[in-house]
Amino acid sequence: MDEIDVLGLPVPNAGPVFLAALVVHVSAGLACVACGALAALSRKGGTWHLRFGRAYLWGLGALLASVSVLAAIRWRENAHLAAIGVVAAAAALIGYLNRQRRPILHIVGLGLSYVTLLTGFYVDNGPHLPLWDRLPAWAHWLVPSLVGFPLIARAVRSRLRRKAAAG
Repeated sequence: MDEIDVLGLPVPNAGPVFLAALVVHVSAGLACVACGALAALSRKGGTWHLRFGRAYLWGLGALLASVSVLAAIRWRENAHLAAIGVVAAAAALIGYLNRQRRPILHIVGLGLSYVTLLTGFYVDNGPHLPLWDRLPAWAHWLVPSLVGFPLIARAVRSRLRRKAAAG
């Protein structure tokens, strides 16, 4: 199958449906990265946290739908990305459903979802990105977790400290 070059990245020329799904996928992915970070950095329970969190979830839904189309068209090449998408969506759902009853699960679920989202990006695009192209393939799978898990642990510790201080 031939490829086309889009902003320096090779993109499979798998037909118009594939390209349309890829446009949705890239747009939703960028929205998720931005909204997830902004939700994590905004005041918990505040208006911006809720808005960016909802936008992250909607974007993740679009991301999962689009990766499903991409995988259906090119299963052998994209099945692992569909699996990553399912894990990210499941973790986000667990986090969302526990936002009030179990805030720690909220933090862990959505944090894990975000780390998984970034892992999918780097696994798929790392070999074509400056600096990342010098890393071995296993690093694309591992680096997002090495960065993300300590941040999730820090957020959990902070939440537990606030809870203990409140009595």
